[in-house]
Amino acid sequence: MDNQEDIEVVRKRMKPATVKKGDEEVDVVQEEDTETIVAVAGSEEMELSIARLLERIERFTQQVSELLESGKNLFKELSNEFEERMIIIHKEQIEKWQEEIYELRLVDASNEEANALLHNARFLLHQSAPM
Repeated sequence: MDNQEDIEVVRKRMKPATVKKGDEEVDVVQEEDTETIVAVAGSEEMELSIARLLERIERFTQQVSELLESGKNLFKELSNEFEERMIIIHKEQIEKWQEEIYELRLVDASNEEANALLHNARFLLHQSAPM
């Protein structure tokens, strides 16, 4: 065991407790005790295996980070495209309805003119009719 090292880990455990203050009970956390764990460092082969796992963890973390960044960029692009398309659709629909309003006003003006002519014609007919 001359190439192995001892690793000491100190861990504190917390325990919940209820303390009475006057008429109220208050929950508090108290430090219970300190626990010391002594771990023996493994063999070179074990350390190499652990190092490889740590490298895998690091690579995987990097991949996840890159995927997250890529996904955020993709969603941002899609969001921008969606927004632009919705604005175009809105603009087209508004233009369509404005054209309908214009046509309705033309029809209404034409109807008013026709109504005025008919009213005048009735008036003239009533005036020229024998009594």
